[in-house]
Formats: sequence, structure tokens, C-alpha cells
Amino acid sequence: MVSEAEIQTPAVVSDASDLAAVIERARACLTDGDVLAAKMLAAAAYDQAKVAQRFAAGEGLIRKAHQLQGDALLIESRAKIRIADEYDAAQTAGEASKGGPRRNVPDGNVFTASEAGLSRKEIFEARKLRDAERGAPGIVERAIAVRLEQGLEPTKASLRHSIGTRTASKEERGNNLYETPPEATHALLTVERFTAHVLEPAVGRGAILRVLEDAGYAVDIADKIDYGTATSDGVVQDVADFLKSTAGEARDIVTNPPYGEAMNAFIAHALRAHRPRKMAMLLNWNAYCGFEDEDRNFWLDEWKPARIWAFSRRLPMMHRDGWDGPRSTSQMNTAWLVWERAIFSDEMPYGDMTVTNRIDWQVQADLPVLEPEGAG
Repeated sequence: MVSEAEIQTPAVVSDASDLAAVIERARACLTDGDVLAAKMLAAAAYDQAKVAQRFAAGEGLIRKAHQLQGDALLIESRAKIRIADEYDAAQTAGEASKGGPRRNVPDGNVFTASEAGLSRKEIFEARKLRDAERGAPGIVERAIAVRLEQGLEPTKASLRHSIGTRTASKEERGNNLYETPPEATHALLTVERFTAHVLEPAVGRGAILRVLEDAGYAVDIADKIDYGTATSDGVVQDVADFLKSTAGEARDIVTNPPYGEAMNAFIAHALRAHRPRKMAMLLNWNAYCGFEDEDRNFWLDEWKPARIWAFSRRLPMMHRDGWDGPRSTSQMNTAWLVWERAIFSDEMPYGDMTVTNRIDWQVQADLPVLEPEGAG
């Protein structure tokens, strides 16, 4: 007798032929212009692949399920984009309701979103996808591809996040400066102490610097970009590429490193070249995952952080430098990774164990910071 679990557990974990066939039918429907059928088939395939990856045993099968899920999500997204175009065209022609009483056509012979099998939310999301694609062609496919490259599940939530945060072009983002909320640095200083003289090598406009100085630290500051940032003593930042820096006076390091392509190399260089006694980096929690970048493997697996302070509550939104639009809530989970020299050897100076703690910045906001080491 077949159990209920066996009925509900998809067979695509080991044999993806049926699911792949559904995805191909969805793709064919989209090509033929039957966008509603394409959307429904792709949505069903997405749900099945999503469940399948939970039961997949082994990295290869998980990757296969993720790929099928990504294929289905891409087809469904493209169908939604077509639906947005067709529905808006129907509204313009007076063939679809714009809401309210049906007065735009004399005989009232207009259809609503629900009559077309769509909810208002689906129409809204379809328009959002469509507008994002118009502003940055290929953004949906790239967002899915990035998740797959990172070995992560390509979900609708992650796609919404990518679409929602992709509000600026590369030119608009400029130097990718996203200033650290003071709450983040304050929380760090309630649980960690550093030497009284520290280095901030990605100072930006001084968001971390100000909190460090208020806590009694002297700070050497630098950044690859000349922001003209100065300490409270009037010392202007060095303009320097940290990746080309060499070890000088031994200082602890506290910074929010540049994200993107430079991040892994930035952290690895800080450890290899400067070998700080102690170092804190504010990172997206996703940075703890991934295996293809050798620099990331180095600073996570070989010279491990001693502690991770993961924020249980998302930090206030880090808007890009110069943003004057509406303020939104953060979609990013972040953590402070702290390295501390424990074993004095060239092979393993930072120990072989990482302790992970959860911390709430709102709770820590009411606590005093710890004095710098050597103070008082």
C-alpha cells in the first residue's frame, strides 16, 4: 500500500523527467502566447521543485532541483510580465476594468482582474516585474542566476528582494557607499573591546568612525574614494586602495567592508597583510555561505573568526549615499564577524573554532559601550 508521504513526496529528486516536461510545456505555452496557461504550469512546477529540494539527498540532486525551480520561476516571471502588458493594454482599450463601477463602456461589458483569473496583488506584482525589466533588461534572469551560482534556492521571495532593491542603475549607485547604522557599531562595542587606537580602512563618510570616537577610540581612517572625511581632531582620511596596503603599526580593525566583487579579497588581505590582533567586519549573513571563492574559504575555514554576533533583528535600512527618496525597511540579515589572534603560528594564528551568538541591537542600544583596552 502506498503511504500518504509517498504520494506527497515528488519523484523529481532522483528523476526530473516529469517535472522537466511540465516546464517545457509551460515554455511552449509562453511561446504560443497562452500566458495564463504558461503561468499556471510554471507555478505548479516551481512549487513541486521547491518541495523536491527539501527531500534531495546529496549536493548534486539539490543543485538539480534548484535549477528546475529557477527555470520554472523564470518562465512564470516572463508570463507575469506579458500579463501586465496585456492587461494594461486591455484597460487602455476599455476592455478591462480599472476598478470601481463599470462606466467606461456603455454596456458595461468589461472584465475584471478576478474574472480573468488574477488577483489585484498578482497584477501589481506583474507590473513591478515588468517595470523592473524595462529599467534593467535581464534583471530577473540575472537574479535567479546569482542564486544558483551561490548554491542557494531561487525563491520568489529572493526575486522580490532583488527586484525591490534594484532601484538604481550602476551609475546611480556610484561608489556603492551604504553607510552603517550607528546602532550596529554601538551594539558591537557593548560586547567587544579593541585596542585604544584602531584602523577604519573603508571609512566612507564616517558612520563607524563617529561611534568609535564617541566611545573613546582614536581612529586612523582611509578609503579608496576621497570623501574628505576627517576625524574629530581634524585629520583627513588617507585616499588609498586597501588591497594594495602593507602592514604598518599593529592596529585592530573595525569596518564595514565593500560588498560585491571586492569583499572576499578585502577581508583576506586584512588578515594576510595586516594580521590584526583583533578585527571586526560587518557582513551580510549570506557571506557565511558559498564555497567557490578561495579568499572566502580562507577567512571562514582556515583563519576562522573567533566570534559571530548575528543580529536577531534586522538593522535599520542602509540606503545608498545621496539617496533622498522614501525610506524603506531592511531586507538584509547582518552580523559582525570578529577575528582575534589566539594561536601564534603562521599556519593558524586565529584558532580553529567560531562561536556564534545572537544579538538584538534594540536591546543593546540601552547598554553602555565597553571602554577601549588600556583605558582607565
